[in-house]
Amino acid sequence: MIFKGWQKESFIEWPGKITTIVFVGGCNFCCPFCYNRTLVLHPQELPDIDEKEILQYLKENKKMIEGVVITGGEPLVLSIIKNDLINFIKTVKKLGLEVGIETNGTNPTSLEYLIQNKLIDYVAMDIKAPLESKKYKQLSQKSVNMEDIKKSIKMIIASKLDYEFRTTVVPGLLNQDDILKIAQQINGAKKYALNQFEPKDVIDKKTGLVKPYSKKWFNEVVKKIKPYCIKVEARI
Repeated sequence: MIFKGWQKESFIEWPGKITTIVFVGGCNFCCPFCYNRTLVLHPQELPDIDEKEILQYLKENKKMIEGVVITGGEPLVLSIIKNDLINFIKTVKKLGLEVGIETNGTNPTSLEYLIQNKLIDYVAMDIKAPLESKKYKQLSQKSVNMEDIKKSIKMIIASKLDYEFRTTVVPGLLNQDDILKIAQQINGAKKYALNQFEPKDVIDKKTGLVKPYSKKWFNEVVKKIKPYCIKVEARI
């Protein structure tokens, strides 16, 4: 398996665990606020990182590293049926480490395969907008099968996995009513995290000029959505 990015140690990607993060190149979305610009649009420009190097590091540091988070881009856009990603996950599991996936939820078939075969222990799903086609297309810049998104959400909530849903909040694209709608649509979820928009090297230059919401704004919206999710977190 060839990856396009690697962060050897993270204390925040999987709350409560020390992890290694590996990045898959390419994505089926083109969110204007995404700050992994090159990874999404031009992954071929980034150096290849062979899984052998990553696995060797994990073997040498498995007393410290607790898990591996596979992200992107969109890791499931490759189709999880491809043996290289499955084999990588299985090898990591054999080392006694846990595996997490970060996904946009557009491939529920692959997600279901991972869950049913106990290949992942954690999943973080980005929910871009309220579950409406027009709004989702505006945020992702792609036509989206909303039934796939909804199926992924239901599957994650019904699973016994550690999980969280996340939304990056961009002024001009999402307001408090939008966030309230999302919280209502994922009613009963274990955890919903609101991520502050970071205007750095984003895909759309105009979006990069937007001033992020204030701490006060986040505090207000967190109060509104707390009744719907077991845990709500604002990362600002």
